[in-house]
Amino acid sequence: MTPDSNTFAAPASAPFFIAEPTAAFLPILFDSPHSGIALPADFGTSAPAAAIRTSWDAFVDELWAGVPAQGGVLIGAHFPRAYIDPNRAITDIDAQLLAEPWPEPLAPEKYTLRGMGLIRRDALPNVPMYDRKLSVAEVRHRIDAYYRPYRAALSAAAERAYAQHGALWHVDCHSMKSRGNEMNVDAGAARPDFVISDRRGTTADPAFTQWVADYFSGAGYRVQMNEPYQGGDLLAAVSDPARRRHSIQIELNRGLYMDEAAFVKSTGFDTLKRDLDAFVAALAEYVRAQLAAPRPA
Repeated sequence: MTPDSNTFAAPASAPFFIAEPTAAFLPILFDSPHSGIALPADFGTSAPAAAIRTSWDAFVDELWAGVPAQGGVLIGAHFPRAYIDPNRAITDIDAQLLAEPWPEPLAPEKYTLRGMGLIRRDALPNVPMYDRKLSVAEVRHRIDAYYRPYRAALSAAAERAYAQHGALWHVDCHSMKSRGNEMNVDAGAARPDFVISDRRGTTADPAFTQWVADYFSGAGYRVQMNEPYQGGDLLAAVSDPARRRHSIQIELNRGLYMDEAAFVKSTGFDTLKRDLDAFVAALAEYVRAQLAAPRPA
């Protein structure tokens, strides 16, 4: 069945939102590519609404809403990753989904083969997203109308910050189930409170990644680095550590702030929000110190 109209809001006119700084502008950029849940009219999924909802990073954009007050930009998707995932490479397409050959070379990643590529094959283990094959034209429409605009907005925000300050600190924001399922590499395993990732040291100065991990550990949270998540394609698209362009991914355990079955906020939401607001304030101080420090010759 297709999710009924009472379950999800109508799609917004733009595929994303941009929250501009309300304080002195710093080269801080946060984005939440999976916090949208407005289903486009042409989705045509056969998966139940409850299954689609499990891929939603519910309330993540709200949790990080304090970014603009510290001088950073916050960007978030309105469309769901179940429709198209802006955190995947454009070549990351599962050919099994297509009704006809894709006209350019494809390079599916390992998670794509598990059903979680640019266009998801499965909503949950053994729950197909579609009861049909997708045409090249409809996939191209998703890329041109949703994926490319989101990527362009993120790139423009990154370039503006870098042009003004000669540096960038980008945080890609996500949530994770408290336990992995059969589509995940850590199926059945209990997860920490936070996973901090930098594609194994390639998208940020490791000292910055460690500073973030240490901050949350010091706040009393259980933290892992680069396991079970290493970071998505968005990190590679934005970063260049040698040029002071640092990108990390932060995964929040959903059990901290929501009822994972009902997809409603729990009593932990406000506590986590306060802690994330405090982190963003600390990050702003960190960035100011980094900008003021003499640069090595």
